[in-house]
Amino acid sequence: MTVRAVIPTWNRRDLTLAVIRNLQSQTRPPEEIVVVDNGSTDGTADALPAQVRLIRFETNRGFAPAVNEGARDAATTFLAIVNNDVTLAPHWLEQLTSQPAPFATGKILQAHDPTKIDGAFDLLSRGATAWRAGHGESVHKYEQSRSILIPSFTAVVIRTALFHELGGLDEQYGSYYEDVDFGLRAALAGHRGQYVPTALAYHLGSATLGAWHPDTVRLLSRNQLLLARKHFPLWHFACPILVAQGLWGLVAARHGRLGAWLRGKWQGVRTPLLTPPRKHPRLEEVIHACERELRSLEAPSQSPYWRWYFRLAGGPR
Repeated sequence: MTVRAVIPTWNRRDLTLAVIRNLQSQTRPPEEIVVVDNGSTDGTADALPAQVRLIRFETNRGFAPAVNEGARDAATTFLAIVNNDVTLAPHWLEQLTSQPAPFATGKILQAHDPTKIDGAFDLLSRGATAWRAGHGESVHKYEQSRSILIPSFTAVVIRTALFHELGGLDEQYGSYYEDVDFGLRAALAGHRGQYVPTALAYHLGSATLGAWHPDTVRLLSRNQLLLARKHFPLWHFACPILVAQGLWGLVAARHGRLGAWLRGKWQGVRTPLLTPPRKHPRLEEVIHACERELRSLEAPSQSPYWRWYFRLAGGPR
């Protein structure tokens, strides 16, 4: 059993060097560490330890192309994909590689306030917006190990054979929602992963651009539509898509990012799909399972966004 760790990075040399040391000090360290540098200008490439393999892009091509390039020739049993703004508990890799599931992730806590969860796993709506389960909730929530459909790629372990079988990440997304797309494709192919709450990671979150940076909002807005166009029967999901996207626009406007939201939607409509739309017979089963769980969780039920989404779009109970 072998592991290749892939670390996509763009600047923030300090964080990249810290996560490399963190991986090397794991109770079960990876055999290979690959850093994929998206054209950093802060000397990241020159500062890497000699035993770390560097793949360098001239420009910032985004998270998905970086992960794919880092995994392209992997012959290890597992891929550990880790953001550069993550700190892993010492047993993180040992715990996740011991799972028989095709992929596994642990409880990710907020680095600035580890009494709160950053995320556990993702759930996708019929409106092509996603919810990160546990976000902002107490560290004591989500204490049970369970099977999941969609992992966060903030810090995840995937069997290399599955990653190659599914063709890696869809590079058209660049950054954001590429992990939701991967998890959806895995679920449609009949794969479920494992959530292991004792495998802890600590995430700074939006360390490069910031949570409501215009480029972040634009990419999220664009990629929601790319995912819907690629996977969803638009004539069947038209109502929830319009509701979800419109409500998300109101959230963006509240943060002063209406222009970025509009640019993202325009790009999402006009961008030609590089992969043909995939309408899968199990799609409704998977999405309805996600929505039933969304309805059952405490935090979404208290969120104005999700309350209005389910009030206006209906959906499974």
